[in-house]
Amino acid sequence: MILETAILYIKKGKEKQFKHDFKIAGQYISAIDGYLGHSLRKCVEHENKYLLLVDWEKLEDHVIGFRTSVEYLEWKKLLHDYYDPFPVVEHYEIILEKIKLA
Repeated sequence: MILETAILYIKKGKEKQFKHDFKIAGQYISAIDGYLGHSLRKCVEHENKYLLLVDWEKLEDHVIGFRTSVEYLEWKKLLHDYYDPFPVVEHYEIILEKIKLA
């Protein structure tokens, strides 16, 4: 499994509309083969900073499957104008994982 991460800085005053459009955009990324799930987290210290986390089966599912798809064009159309600066996207593989269950 691969974890895609991106720190998103949203243009001031556009946070509410960004969250609305992000919910819509979720349908496009979730339609891609190899997509396992995603979350968007809001920074507590900075009101316009968000963290996007996406789980993929393998790296190619994101960099080829999603980024070369028609769905990506829709994602891009909805979201890319909100970013300032454009986010750096990185990918991580699991070395060690421990999850505390309730």
